[in-house]
Amino acid sequence: MSQHYIRKSGKWNKRKRHGSKTSLNLLERFNTGSLIKNLLTLGVIAGVFGLFMLAVLFAVYSRDLPDPNQLTSRHVSQSTKIYDRSGENVLYEIHDGEKRTLRKIQEGFCLDDRKLELDEETGIPLLALQATIAAEDHKFCTHKGYSVTGLLRAVIFRGSRGGGSTLTQQLVKNAILSNEHTITRKIKELILSVELERRYSKDEILQIYFNEIPYGSTNYGIESSSRAYFGKSVNELNLAEIATLASLPKAPTTYLNNPDRLTARRNFILDEMHDLGFISDNEFNSALETDSPITFHVTDIVAPHFVFFVKEQLDETYGGRVVEQGGLKVITTIDYEMQLAAEEAVRNGVDEFGESLGFTNASLVAIDPKTGQILAMVGSYDYFNEEIDGSVNVSTRLRQPGSSFKPIVYSAAFDKGYTPNTILWDVNTTFPTDVGDYSPKNYNEKEFGPVTIRQAIQGSLNIPAVKTTYLTGLENAFEFAKKFGYSTFRDLSNYGLSLVLGGAEVKLLEHTNAYATLANDGVRHNIASIMRVEDPDGAVLEEWKESNGEQAIPENIARTTTNVLSDNNARAYIFGTGSYLQLGGRPVAAKTGTTNDARDAWLMGYTPSLAAGVWAGNNDNSVMKGGGGGSSAAGPIWNAFMKAALKDKPVEGFKNPEIPITGKGVLDGLIPSQTVTIDKASGKLATEFTPDSMKDTVTCIDFHSILHFVDVNDPLGSSPKKPERDPQYESWEAAIQDWINRTNSENPEEPPIKRCEAPTENDDIHTKENKPNINLRDINIDNGRNIRAEVTVDARRPISRIEYRLDGQYIASSNRFPYSLNTEAPPSFIQGNHTLSAIAFDDVDNSGFTEASITLGAPTRVAAIGILNPRDNQEIELIQETFSVEIQIRNPERFRAINLFAAPRKTGVREIVGSALNPTSPFINIIWDLPLPGDWILTAIGETNDGQIETTTGMIIHLKEGGLQVVASEEKEDTPTDETKEEETTEETGGDGVVEETPAPDIPTFDPFGFL
Repeated sequence: MSQHYIRKSGKWNKRKRHGSKTSLNLLERFNTGSLIKNLLTLGVIAGVFGLFMLAVLFAVYSRDLPDPNQLTSRHVSQSTKIYDRSGENVLYEIHDGEKRTLRKIQEGFCLDDRKLELDEETGIPLLALQATIAAEDHKFCTHKGYSVTGLLRAVIFRGSRGGGSTLTQQLVKNAILSNEHTITRKIKELILSVELERRYSKDEILQIYFNEIPYGSTNYGIESSSRAYFGKSVNELNLAEIATLASLPKAPTTYLNNPDRLTARRNFILDEMHDLGFISDNEFNSALETDSPITFHVTDIVAPHFVFFVKEQLDETYGGRVVEQGGLKVITTIDYEMQLAAEEAVRNGVDEFGESLGFTNASLVAIDPKTGQILAMVGSYDYFNEEIDGSVNVSTRLRQPGSSFKPIVYSAAFDKGYTPNTILWDVNTTFPTDVGDYSPKNYNEKEFGPVTIRQAIQGSLNIPAVKTTYLTGLENAFEFAKKFGYSTFRDLSNYGLSLVLGGAEVKLLEHTNAYATLANDGVRHNIASIMRVEDPDGAVLEEWKESNGEQAIPENIARTTTNVLSDNNARAYIFGTGSYLQLGGRPVAAKTGTTNDARDAWLMGYTPSLAAGVWAGNNDNSVMKGGGGGSSAAGPIWNAFMKAALKDKPVEGFKNPEIPITGKGVLDGLIPSQTVTIDKASGKLATEFTPDSMKDTVTCIDFHSILHFVDVNDPLGSSPKKPERDPQYESWEAAIQDWINRTNSENPEEPPIKRCEAPTENDDIHTKENKPNINLRDINIDNGRNIRAEVTVDARRPISRIEYRLDGQYIASSNRFPYSLNTEAPPSFIQGNHTLSAIAFDDVDNSGFTEASITLGAPTRVAAIGILNPRDNQEIELIQETFSVEIQIRNPERFRAINLFAAPRKTGVREIVGSALNPTSPFINIIWDLPLPGDWILTAIGETNDGQIETTTGMIIHLKEGGLQVVASEEKEDTPTDETKEEETTEETGGDGVVEETPAPDIPTFDPFGFL
């Protein structure tokens, strides 16, 4: 019976085939036999040809190979120089002062007997050999100089991927050949490795390796490296130190400048040694718990963190031997002057604010947004300060970015259809999630009620940011963020809604380049640090090429985010207008970031031509002191650098975005509402007879979260018919109602948030008929200046006061019957005719007016003092707590004190505001702590050195609320349809009591910060 083969479980198995021999005819047997012969013939030919080609390849690549014997006679090395971008300033010279102390190994390491006595003066300890074998090449004692898997990897990836090299190959690569990642070099490496294995014993190869291999800086061989990094011979090292030393050859520059990565590799080697049986359980555990820090000294260097960042790349491309001895000329991207400015800004910032805010370190990166080139890099406060781990380059380390990551997520929200005007509720909210409830708080634990996204970003509010992440979609936000080039974003399952608050760790270098992408209208360039590399003969080995970059995010989205981040007024309610986030008249976009417990402080910002990021904190991740945050810790450093870097540079503006008007009120900054001006006494619509003091502007709003109006899957589509189906809806709605209840409970007698319906009737208390009638009588002028007068008043309501004015300026008031006037005319009124007027006010400020002409004599003295600012009848909005009152003084040396008084207009009872003693300047300022809204009378009174009193005329000042009072509408059974809601507009009441429609502006005037 015939047989054929089938594949089963990875093996070839025989299977019987049904039928008899007679079923095969002669032709079938002939064809089968011919096929087998032909295949065998082709196989032999292919094998011979393959061997021939292999021999040819070996012959071709062997012609000009270096002699392996050069391992014992090294060539004369040349120093490599690293320059700034101008090619004129040397940042660092990697000189040829290599240090080497030869060491022997104990013979027979690869034999069974490994317990030979060690010569402690010249020998290499067994643990050092074992650590290197565990780290680099487990099969060193059995292979012939090469690894089959390593060869396959080189062929598949055309030499572009390292790894898998034997210890012999590493010796060839580091001591004979260059480190280029090409198939050609790999073939040469293989030939020389085989030749080394033929010429030398395993012990000899090990001995050459331990005396030739670079361990970083100018240290070659294990003995000189041990003395350089640990200050003692290799025979004196403990197990942890030996494993640390064995970690370095793989990437010396990387590990010397990244202690955490060095420790991780050390622990990996210890684990390998344990698995191979080289060390016991106790030795393994003890070594893991032992610190093994290295000491690394560098001199004559500028921008050390950047230099070693570049050297690490050079090592990867050309190999440590070429970089250390090859005489390369490296032109980097660094701007020498900017680098010096960056170092000074970091140094001064830490020195001035570090102690008080509890941070010892800071890092700064500056990038050209148009090219991606690094212009400045400061990895720490002081590279040489071991107490703060100064050699650690924080700009390439992972840290949580805090709120500085918010603009990335908000950009994703803009891309989905939300706008900077979209209204969100900043109220304490619980977010139900698959892993439990999540309840973020703002950094100051305050709640600001309804805010726009613009205000939420610039105020760095956490709760609206988390809501934005939900509205955008966590996966959408995550994928959008990856477009900015973050290399650390891999697994979405590691993050939740806290992604927007900086839950994903980033590198300052990549974070700065993300902001540079925003600065460059969404075009991202790869980060570049090297402009050109030349060999000693001037041949260019590599050169940076200009490119168009990649349009990572839409142009208008980047411009929209920039428009928000550059809006200094939008952040003023939190940071003020003079914070470190602005550069005066130069447009700049900026964002702070502070992590939980203030462990990391950030300030990221950019102009069209310069992006800079600053981190401040402690390398040991300890908490900063109270107040240590992005604006206070990182802010001064960022601001100082930007001013220095941009000094004498032309002022550039950002291109304006197209902020869409979606037609959906909540997305465009409008809540379905009605704004009216009412009379406080009657509660009805104010009219032309309603005095300003009795007017109140209110907005009646139907309070709902954005989920009531927007479908998160289609924000620009129709409003959801059943919004309660959204899993977050009930929680968001409940949070709003809870905030309203808590806010009203603070003042139950007059709750600031009232549920109301806009009135339709006009004010019937302030009418023409209710105005008091008043007449002046018995007017007398004593001594030409003292004015005395009586009044008669007829009114329907009780009279509260009579105010007297001279030529329209307030001079006195009386709130007691018979409301007479007896006062001296201020010296500012000259001799001649003047108009005396009297105004009667009833208990609701209905007023009646009368006037008469009087003649004054010449003043006996010149007006000595006067209030310059504020002016009479000026309105002051209560958007700040104080006002600086400016007073002018004639002959200030005459006065021992100037006193400022304020009195409520209704009572006239004066209270002192402040004083200036012994003034010396003709202009002084007295700070007025602004009282409650209403009308106030300011008067300045001077006391002369001889006891005389000088008084100014009174100034009536109108203190107004800083924003609109917002009032909620009562819930109605007849809920407006979606179509009706979209047609609603903001409304205002005119002076005649008629409600007039006002078109919605492009940027809404709704001011949530005047909410209460």
